[in-house]
Amino acid sequence: MTDGSENSSATGGVAVVIVAAGRGARAGQANGPKQYQNIGGRAVIAHTLEMFLAHPRTGRIVVAIHADDRELFQHAAGGLVNENQARRVITVIGGPTRQESVRLGLLALKDHAPDQVLIHDAVRPFVDADLIDRTIAAIGENEAALPALPVADTLKRESASGAVAETVSRSGLHAAQTPQGFPYRPILAAHDRAHQLGRKDFTDDAAIAEWAHIPVQLVPGSPDNVKLTWARDIAMAHERLSSERQHFPDIRTGNGYDVHAFEPGDHVTLCGVAIPHDKKLSGHSDADVGLHALTDALLATCGDGDIGTHFPPSDPQWKGAASRIFVEHAAKVVRGRGGRIANADITLICEAPRVGPHRQAMTSALSRMLGISADRISIKATTNEKLGFVGREEGIAAIATASVVFPGEVPE
Repeated sequence: MTDGSENSSATGGVAVVIVAAGRGARAGQANGPKQYQNIGGRAVIAHTLEMFLAHPRTGRIVVAIHADDRELFQHAAGGLVNENQARRVITVIGGPTRQESVRLGLLALKDHAPDQVLIHDAVRPFVDADLIDRTIAAIGENEAALPALPVADTLKRESASGAVAETVSRSGLHAAQTPQGFPYRPILAAHDRAHQLGRKDFTDDAAIAEWAHIPVQLVPGSPDNVKLTWARDIAMAHERLSSERQHFPDIRTGNGYDVHAFEPGDHVTLCGVAIPHDKKLSGHSDADVGLHALTDALLATCGDGDIGTHFPPSDPQWKGAASRIFVEHAAKVVRGRGGRIANADITLICEAPRVGPHRQAMTSALSRMLGISADRISIKATTNEKLGFVGREEGIAAIATASVVFPGEVPE
């Protein structure tokens, strides 16, 4: 991510300004600004940023943040912005008002010269791809697009005494949402002119466009695209995302690869089964190449290192150890994190010995180690067509894949 001072040759297309510099006083400050409060395991702004990063039509993204929130934003966005996307996201320090933050965000795009720009509130995390598509499609050469929903509630105007003065007709009235879409140069010019004239009373960017005589086209908004304003809104958003995650579990897949060379001996141990052979595999433990690969695959689903992390070959206690110890440990780690092993798949790559006659015994051994049924275990073997060290019968390699289902609620 850049700080707004880095230029890029990329121009044109659809840029995005995400407004995230507010303090969110109405939502309470006990847990920090509302755009950084947790919903469904991540900060509000992370959900918002993810949607625009994933959209195929959006390019440069400017996020206007508060000067005190640099670390909060880095933490929230760190898992989303990979090395390839880092130049795509610019952060700028926002102003004392939303209007000024938007202007500063638009100015940060000046050298990139986008054709169109979407302006979105960070605290609308439920924006979806269809709404973004509709908004972009409605932006004209000199015409803005405003997603909105017809007002459904009966409206009352209050008198000075606090009583109802009158009922206001809701005919033709709409509640505005974001992202609001604009041709870039006209909306930047409108913001600059309002700034020069000291106008600070605009509540959204469509209002500035109207003032600057830029036509604004209404497009259908989304009932899900709510703005998180109050503490109760944030609590309800967290509950909603947590409920969705419970229905869509966290399924992870891990891969493992291992290889061991042959040395003089009378058997090899593969997937927990001793197979007579004129050589054995060289290693600190029993050198069970299949179980070593599977151990790495299981640990990968938890992001918990590899077999060497848990069982260093420099530790003499593992000399000659049965590799089932490693697999059973990895399975325990997975279950300790709340995971359920759904499937284990191992491919043994060797010219000899023949694996087929021992497949059933291997499957039974793995079923006991993992605590899963045999139909969730696959053991395959293939040769290397006489190519490479495997083809020269200098050793055996193994590839393993494990699938693990974790609870739907992703931990922070």
